[in-house]
Amino acid sequence: MVFGNIVGYEAIKEELLKILDILANTEKYTKLGVKQPHGLLLHGKQGIGKTLFASNFIKASGRKCITCRKNKSNGDFVNEIKAIFDKASLEAPSMVFLDDLDKFSNEDDRHVNTEEFITVQTCIDEVKDKNVYVVATANSIDVLPASLIRDGRFDNKIYMTVPTGNDAREVVKYYLKKLSLMDDDTIIEVTKVLEGKSIAEIESIINESGINAGYQGRDKIETDDIIKAYLRKVYDTPCVTNCENNEYLKHVAYHEAGHTVVQETLESGTVNLVSIVNNLSDGKCGVTNYDQNEYYFFDKKFMENRIMSLLGGKAAIEIVYGTTDVGCNNDLHRAFNVATRFVDDYCSFDFSSFDHSSSSDSLKERVDNRVAQEMLKYYQAAKEIIIKNREFLDKVAELLLNKKIITQKDIERLK
Repeated sequence: MVFGNIVGYEAIKEELLKILDILANTEKYTKLGVKQPHGLLLHGKQGIGKTLFASNFIKASGRKCITCRKNKSNGDFVNEIKAIFDKASLEAPSMVFLDDLDKFSNEDDRHVNTEEFITVQTCIDEVKDKNVYVVATANSIDVLPASLIRDGRFDNKIYMTVPTGNDAREVVKYYLKKLSLMDDDTIIEVTKVLEGKSIAEIESIINESGINAGYQGRDKIETDDIIKAYLRKVYDTPCVTNCENNEYLKHVAYHEAGHTVVQETLESGTVNLVSIVNNLSDGKCGVTNYDQNEYYFFDKKFMENRIMSLLGGKAAIEIVYGTTDVGCNNDLHRAFNVATRFVDDYCSFDFSSFDHSSSSDSLKERVDNRVAQEMLKYYQAAKEIIIKNREFLDKVAELLLNKKIITQKDIERLK
């Protein structure tokens, strides 16, 4: 199987198999008047398997391939690019693999017409009729010249994302099967926590969990090992929970419980992890993770839910302690950003605040006033949810103080 060592990404596999068929059966497509595509560009966040996909694709093609990576100073590297394409032309049918194309030049995105990119572009044009197929990977295509990656040079551009949904479940299963683990319910629980992370991050977190289990002398990995490894890798929390059960920690527990109660009330079963363990970099505590609905960016309701959930921490502290929550600055910034999109980008209320030409002081004032007005409405709604569910809030905070880290299973038991 061509992509047998890659889990998930079925749509991308199908797209690449189609290209491989064109390269292998040129005559079949020529009869249909189809021209052979000239290049493939895989792009997206680092650590999601672009190079692995490219390597499998190249191997399946059966063609001789010459790899080009930035490993020399600028002048020498330009000469190497030319030499690689010249060699590929002599050995056609062949392939050239441009790995991390966006790193070929050290210039920033304001200087995309650098010698390296111009050389690659020229070389691609020179081998178009010589049966040389070009494969490239890039973390960001924003720094690449539009002329370089246009159709005719890279006819197939495939954007890759972190695994989600069934892909995420399959990736987690794949790595867990390599270790001494656990039942299907546990896999589902762990997947919810790891969803949205790259394949490289998932592999690293699961491997770290195995190290924790081995260090403690156990022959099986437990959910707790993976949760702690996740917090350590993503949030820089220590493997040993060393927070004291003091008044500060109680504030943190109620803050995170506020997020949890509002989110669970609005979208039940979506909070997958809550922690009050301090991280090592700045000593701050508090993490609440929840699943993002797949239609989040297409439905205003889910965005409004996110605003209220973000404000849940501040609301809980005000209700429980009657004081200002001084740990909510990041939550407020995120909530205000979403609300601003309603007022400006989406014109959810009227058209008077849309920045369609040039900004002005009066426009900025209108936007700011309307955003503040909407934020107050969402904050009052979050407070109402907290008040109506005060018993749930207290139970979540109490469990957090006892366990420091809780998962969706813990929350469901409380509910």
